[in-house]
Amino acid sequence: IPSRPMSIIILQHSDHNGGGRIAATLRDHGFKLDFRRPDKFPGDHLRGVPQDLDNVHGVVILGGPQNVTDISQLPWMQEEVEFIKKAHARHLPVIGICLGSQLIAHALGGQVAPRPSPTVGMSPISVTVPGQTDTIMAGIAWKHPQLFSCGQEVTQPPAGATILATSPVCKVAAYRIGIRTFGFAFHPECDRPMIDSLIVASGDLLKTMNKPAAEVNEEVEAEYQTYARLSDRLALNIATFCFPFEAKLTA
Repeated sequence: IPSRPMSIIILQHSDHNGGGRIAATLRDHGFKLDFRRPDKFPGDHLRGVPQDLDNVHGVVILGGPQNVTDISQLPWMQEEVEFIKKAHARHLPVIGICLGSQLIAHALGGQVAPRPSPTVGMSPISVTVPGQTDTIMAGIAWKHPQLFSCGQEVTQPPAGATILATSPVCKVAAYRIGIRTFGFAFHPECDRPMIDSLIVASGDLLKTMNKPAAEVNEEVEAEYQTYARLSDRLALNIATFCFPFEAKLTA
């Protein structure tokens, strides 16, 4: 009986937070993706968090409206954290976006807390000196706009982590820990329709900020070309530097 091809597990937590350009780039490079919804199917190892790491090539953990500080009331999130620990210990690629970044930090001993004020919109990120020599940031401008939508943040990265990028709205904008584990507080995965959807989904955060959605749209229009180009480069770096080629699908 032929073995099942290895898959990259995509943990999705919202209809508004899909894999976007990162998933598209991974597919374009020949990787098989397995999308899961742990929030909808807690305890279901076929549709939620996998039971083990058999045939798991890596993990991408997407964003969502949930809060890591509510983990004690969310059994599916507890499952995810245990899965992240196992994948990281195995040195598999583990990529976290926004909520995913927070879950990785929590799983590996860092700290996550509510932000003093939510942030939604475009903000410049600055690549740190260590980030400037990290392959994941190769070809990426040392200062460029990125998209944020978050009510919580990583206040303390895990011990041994390297901060790769920072922002006026988020001190730990990107970090690396170990060989292939990365957290990104921003949303480089979004294409233009996904941004529109994310803005709608961020309505409660925008109300708290007293910031109209139209203002976010203006920021996006002004910065989208640069954002898209450099986010595509980051997606390419993730696909080529994090995931070993020998686990690709074969023709």
